[in-house]
Amino acid sequence: MRILIVDDEPELVEQIRLALAGQKYIVDTALDGEKAMDRIYVAPYDLILLDIMLPKKDGFEVLQQLRNEKKSTPVLMLTARGNLEDRIKGLDLGADDYLAKPFSMEELLARIRALLRRSNAQVSPILRIGAISLNTASREALQGSRPLELTPKEFSILEFLLYNTNRAVSRYTMAEHVWGDEFDPVTMSNSIDVHIKNLRRKISDPKGKIIRTVRGVGYMIKGGNDE
Repeated sequence: MRILIVDDEPELVEQIRLALAGQKYIVDTALDGEKAMDRIYVAPYDLILLDIMLPKKDGFEVLQQLRNEKKSTPVLMLTARGNLEDRIKGLDLGADDYLAKPFSMEELLARIRALLRRSNAQVSPILRIGAISLNTASREALQGSRPLELTPKEFSILEFLLYNTNRAVSRYTMAEHVWGDEFDPVTMSNSIDVHIKNLRRKISDPKGKIIRTVRGVGYMIKGGNDE
């Protein structure tokens, strides 16, 4: 499960990130609303933790943009504002739940589990291409009945490509998604190519028929009748 934390308090973001990572969630972060939208456009998230008081674009604007673009990702709003008016506005804009600061980490984790259970009851966690299937909840990969022994980054790369089936994904975008806050544009492009090579070997795709190279851009998985 991949969760995006959007808050302009770095210490709180780090506390939540560590707590979620300890529960085996994959976590990305953004300290302002514009960065949040940048991440949302290139990465599929299972849940977004969204503060209201944000620089550049506030939480209400981010939420409204999400819902206007028909993105149904569950949103749990986090804010120091505890008044009824803000709660009503957030829920009317499409928030799924609301938690006022300060909050206990135990309550936050419980709210997250509840929202993910509700979401997973409606959306299958399985991504497929040909004989390959990825379970994004359990982080297991199969080719037919054969388990694929993928590293966490290999799994994330394949998952990201499958979420973007029929869309060319640049090395830069892929590296930013997979490495998150550790992203280094100088070194990550070559590292992506190495991971793709290893991934192709593991899924028996040495000639790149499943993971296709898009010259001058990056990589793509093409779905449809010829997959």
